Amino acid sequence: MSTPTDAAPAAPAAPKPTRIAPIVTLDAKSFWEAADREEFIGQKCGDCGQFTFPPRPMCPHCHSLKRVEQKLSGRGTVHSYTIPRHPHPFGFREAPIVAVIQLEEGTRIVSNLVGVAYEDVKMDMAVEVAFEPTMNNHKVPVFKPRAK
Repeated sequence: MSTPTDAAPAAPAAPKPTRIAPIVTLDAKSFWEAADREEFIGQKCGDCGQFTFPPRPMCPHCHSLKRVEQKLSGRGTVHSYTIPRHPHPFGFREAPIVAVIQLEEGTRIVSNLVGVAYEDVKMDMAVEVAFEPTMNNHKVPVFKPRAK
């Protein structure tokens, strides 16, 4: 007969996310809900067809109010990047790589690069979307080097 002391020790709990949850606005609500499901969507104008980011009520190109949500490829390239070191960014164990990603669909998004050393980041590096957890059980899109 086994006793409670004979049981294998429980696995250590995964560390709680320290990344701050996104601020969800009415215009971006569907974007963040999709990110929580690990889906990467964008907003496209229903009249001129231009993609826009961040989501907004009016197309900045033709001023149409017709918005269409569309699944994005999740692929892009590094347009530019920086590593903010001081003051230390809240919610990160080490300084994040903040990058402007040029998406295949033609728009840009500011995000973080993950899974790559600081010294290995290159301009025009091919990347793909991934999702990381935040506080309060949300997720945010981040980008990692694309598998070749």
